Amino acid sequence: MKRIFLALVLFGLTVRPARAESAPEHNRLTKADKKAGWRLLFDGKSSAGWRGAKKQAFPAKGWLIEDGVLTVLESGGGESEHGGDIVTEAEYGDVELKFDFRLTEGANSGLKYFVEESYGSQGSSIGLEYQMLDDAKHEDANKGAAGNRQLSSLYDLIPAEKRSMRPIGQWNEGRIVVKGSHVEHWLNGNKVVEYERLSQMFRALVARSKYAAFEGFGQQPKGRILLQDHGNRVSFRNLKLRVR
Repeated sequence: MKRIFLALVLFGLTVRPARAESAPEHNRLTKADKKAGWRLLFDGKSSAGWRGAKKQAFPAKGWLIEDGVLTVLESGGGESEHGGDIVTEAEYGDVELKFDFRLTEGANSGLKYFVEESYGSQGSSIGLEYQMLDDAKHEDANKGAAGNRQLSSLYDLIPAEKRSMRPIGQWNEGRIVVKGSHVEHWLNGNKVVEYERLSQMFRALVARSKYAAFEGFGQQPKGRILLQDHGNRVSFRNLKLRVR
């Protein structure tokens, strides 16, 4: 190999070492993304576009933005007892939403959509929920019915199927697609939930769930997007959407 290198030098040829592939940039939109209509929900450095649920400003505690990652901090596992949930300032209807999330051991959180802030308790709001859970270490995985409180399920309503989960501590890729009544949940490139939110079947599921008391749950044309504070450390990045 050294002889080949010397021969190339003698003939005046420049030899450059192979370039290592650069790490992907997070919280960025490519030209193709912009052309396709994608927009960032989190810019990687600020809380712009977000505020506390039922609040005017972003929580002063309980959330951390660092190194391009948005993290809800550990506070003992209580629901909305520390910083509280955060919601988008804008409301959305038909959208495609992508996001990366990273769980810690025993963690519980969720991403909610079609959120109605008049529902729920102080610091928390109700909406259709893409569940984020350490199924092996959190007790909620064994509650509900047929696994409908496990990772990537439509929480307390429809269990996820054909999941391809990455280990706790690694990043997973979530995706939600809404077009009119039709909704899909995706996990790491696999479709895991599919339903019609305006159907009689959906309303029957709601009637047997914890949401039965909320009239019109999941039926409104628009709502906010919410990241949940459930008292466990969970991180987010690459949150982006496009209106369909």
